[in-house]
Amino acid sequence: MTSAMEQLVAHTILQGFDAMYGRFLDVTAGAQERFESQDWPAVQQALKTRINFYDHHVGLVTSQIQIMLGKQYASHSFLMAVKNAYEDLLLDYPRYDIAESFFNSVYCRIFEHRNINRDKLFVHSSQEGRIPSYPTALTRLYNTGAGLDTLLERVMDDCPFTLCWEDKYRDIQELSQRLQAVLPDTLSTPPVIEMIREPFYRNKAAYLIGRVRLDDYQFFPLVLPVLTTANNELFIDACLTNVDDVSILFGFARSYFMVYAPAPAALVRFLGELLPKKTKAELYTAIGCQKHAKTELYREFLRHMANSDDQFVPAPGIKGMVMSVFTLPSYGFVFKIIKDKFAPQKDISHAVVKEKYRLVKEHDRVGRMADTQEYRNFTFDRHRFSDELLDELLAVAPSIITVTDTQVIIKHLYTERRMIPFNLYIEQANDDDLRHAVDEYGKAIKQLAAANIFPGDMLFKNFGVTRHKRVVFYDYDEISYMTEMNFRRIPPPRHPEDELASEPWYSVGINDVFPEEFRTFLLINPKVRALFEELHSDLFDPAYWQHLQHNITDGLFEDVFPYPNSLRLSRFQVTDGNPEKENMAEGRSL
Repeated sequence: MTSAMEQLVAHTILQGFDAMYGRFLDVTAGAQERFESQDWPAVQQALKTRINFYDHHVGLVTSQIQIMLGKQYASHSFLMAVKNAYEDLLLDYPRYDIAESFFNSVYCRIFEHRNINRDKLFVHSSQEGRIPSYPTALTRLYNTGAGLDTLLERVMDDCPFTLCWEDKYRDIQELSQRLQAVLPDTLSTPPVIEMIREPFYRNKAAYLIGRVRLDDYQFFPLVLPVLTTANNELFIDACLTNVDDVSILFGFARSYFMVYAPAPAALVRFLGELLPKKTKAELYTAIGCQKHAKTELYREFLRHMANSDDQFVPAPGIKGMVMSVFTLPSYGFVFKIIKDKFAPQKDISHAVVKEKYRLVKEHDRVGRMADTQEYRNFTFDRHRFSDELLDELLAVAPSIITVTDTQVIIKHLYTERRMIPFNLYIEQANDDDLRHAVDEYGKAIKQLAAANIFPGDMLFKNFGVTRHKRVVFYDYDEISYMTEMNFRRIPPPRHPEDELASEPWYSVGINDVFPEEFRTFLLINPKVRALFEELHSDLFDPAYWQHLQHNITDGLFEDVFPYPNSLRLSRFQVTDGNPEKENMAEGRSL
């Protein structure tokens, strides 16, 4: 092979990446039009389309390189020369970070994830720490010293929206009051507002994201969710200034934002300053660069392994019938592998399980389904596994696990954020936390259903509790679309003996669901049952589920706000005696 061919291959990969990211930005740029026209079905379709660009273009580049090289691409010297040439192309490249991940994906696709040699991949970045500059300034500063009202008016006037504000000065007045309440009394200089120029779009909302700088060292986040009225006017719905509230907005159980980011590393750095507890992997995921987030997550894993010495253990909770799950006690993620054989009552295939996990990634997760990352030929150090754990894993999934003297190699696995299993959490919760958890569990089911997701297996073991005490669903092998299900009421028995029979006296179709039965198999604990009956008894009524189905069919979806009702501007807050209650507004027409 000649040096010219090595250069050509490197250029081909980068050109393929440019084509992919160009299409990624094109779809992202359409978010404003979809938001302003309230075309919510297009919002969901754009999310799926954008996710699929990456694998599609990796496949195109892989095919092109295989045609160019035939069978001559496997020599170590040639592959290293291609990587070196690619590194040179990225020296002044604004998206070097995700371009490196694209190179890794092409390499792995060519070799079908076999014979992966770390020195031929960007396991670590070639430009660690470099922050490329934006084509234009990433943020705008508002520091006239003319008062908060003036600064907020300029923030709203500078938004790129083409719609008019419903009542700009009404919103400014209340936002100013909210900010005055959190500003220090001893502030010696006027605050400076710094806002990211591009709005963040997700579902039915646009988010203006920035910070209020008190001085050179102190600041707090400022997030202003913008919604549209039925008359196609804009209004600011809430004001978020607390790091934890903004962290939930960027949580791992939410869909990816659409934000125009020609240099993602610079945007991620700014977000990392706002949310210091969020990792690079989490922030790249949040802005839709989930494939590079997978690289960053792996790098974080390697760093953690190098700085810890504990051993992997089975994940806490009841063992699953489809997946086997293990974790490292010091690490915040679990590893999930699909068993070779499922329990008899699980009449599904491996392909169906993988498709369910892909469905979750592409669907609106409404903050109630954990995101996952999928890996192939994931390598662990053998000494971090006990013989007992390896025996357990090999007993359930021998076809995908290879054990050597030094390594454990798993052909296919998912990583997912570790949470406290709901069934374990409620066993130890005090009365207040138990009430909150049961309420959260019911809300999770309702919000998933409103987003056209029926969890299927709603047992407590399939839900987890996050550090923010939110309840999140994480077992996906039985999920279905709500519109596919048939919610029925149990017919009355024909004879007294019917209720004593081992088999039901009525027919049961494959997609039939009887909500009345939830009491029997979910609410064994009397205390939990009483709370659930008080807070979410409507879930036992087939009419409730049928109503949601009709809403979905008619193009009506409920608003699920990723922040508590108390943060909404006062005119939107409910007055049910529970100001912290997370609000789900009436569905709006699609």
